[in-house]
Amino acid sequence: MAQLTFFGHSCWKITAEKTAILIDPFINGNPQSPVKEEDVKADYLIVTHAHGDHLGDAIPIAKRSGGTIISNYEIAMYCGKQGAAVHPMHIGGAHAFPFGRVKLTPAWHGSSFPDGSYGGTPAGCIVTVEGKTVYHTGDTGLFMDMQLIGEMDPIDVALIPIGDNFTMGIDDAVKAAAMLKPKKVIPMHYNTFDMIKSDPTAFSERIRTLGIGIQVLKPGETTDI
Repeated sequence: MAQLTFFGHSCWKITAEKTAILIDPFINGNPQSPVKEEDVKADYLIVTHAHGDHLGDAIPIAKRSGGTIISNYEIAMYCGKQGAAVHPMHIGGAHAFPFGRVKLTPAWHGSSFPDGSYGGTPAGCIVTVEGKTVYHTGDTGLFMDMQLIGEMDPIDVALIPIGDNFTMGIDDAVKAAAMLKPKKVIPMHYNTFDMIKSDPTAFSERIRTLGIGIQVLKPGETTDI
């Protein structure tokens, strides 16, 4: 059975039978992370956008463990020039990998590398493994196409930011869940820094009124997908 582990902020690990997939591997600079970059291995790493708290440690992890970075074309080229194996994609595109399927979705945000250069269009990702589908929204504001995303790819678990300021806050995240109609929601991108403090308990109470499952994971905790 595929499992999902939270490493804090927006960093997640999907573990399938023979594959480890990291999403937004911000680890060494992440005050919430229960692990160190040098202790993490991955067969694939999905990067939603180029900001340092999402691109994070993708390049050293990929190079050390032989993993492949999946991201938009600009990020893939940037990582490839630094010696990482890459698979470039872009918004709306899907690809079948040995572990399953990845599709990149729109995300309303920015994307720039640490030096300020252009990091391509930010994205969310729909990841299907072992017949289960996880939607990591990436850093995003609320947008109406979330309804279409939920209709086209029935979602088992939706990972939704609630920290406000840079992404959706609780009000918009609840509306996003209502449009996506996943079986379960797990909040992310909150309480890493003072500027994105948010109350997951308040969020959970409102999600329950929608009849949608809700689970709050502490960094280091794992759940079945």
